[in-house]
Amino acid sequence: MSSTLRTLTRRTALAAATAVAGLVLAACGGDGGDSGGGHAGHGSASATATAGAHNAQDVTFAQGMIPHHQQALEMAALAADRASSAQVKDLAARIEKAQDPEITTMTGWLKAWDEDVSPSGMPGMPGMTSHDGMGGMTEGDMAKLEKASGADFDSMFLTMMVEHHKGAVEMATTEKDKGAYGPAKALADDIVSAQNAEIEEMDELLRKD
Repeated sequence: MSSTLRTLTRRTALAAATAVAGLVLAACGGDGGDSGGGHAGHGSASATATAGAHNAQDVTFAQGMIPHHQQALEMAALAADRASSAQVKDLAARIEKAQDPEITTMTGWLKAWDEDVSPSGMPGMPGMTSHDGMGGMTEGDMAKLEKASGADFDSMFLTMMVEHHKGAVEMATTEKDKGAYGPAKALADDIVSAQNAEIEEMDELLRKD
């Protein structure tokens, strides 16, 4: 009887422990589900709020930088079969790799804000001519670059791209100072850092010519 009682006691204790464990797991699972749902809802609300936290400067920045980047890509694309310097070709490839995704990102912002996406960056557009402070190339500049090759292309490309980058840095600096949308200001900061570094690199290459 004593042995049977001990066996029953152990079984009862085991059953109780199993039940408690089940309840704890269920409670944890429930809390996790509620917490996850809460975080998801909070995250969505935050994303919505953040997406709306932009001002006119953010829109101007994206609408101006998209065509500016597009023209840089047009210039960089010419280097593949016109440049004679491996360093110039490498620089052009890095410009394409960096700026193409940025165009996609800024286009997404404008669409989310229900704003017009700037048309393709063609020389002569507002914000795209060399005399307006944005460093864009004119139609004449682009025509000269398209006709050049070899060392002449390298020198012309570097000289033009330095000015082009300076325009981008100016635009990005304005966004950092006056923009409201966090991701846009962060991108502007990245542009300032990256393109200032490339300006130094290009100036060094020009001094070697």
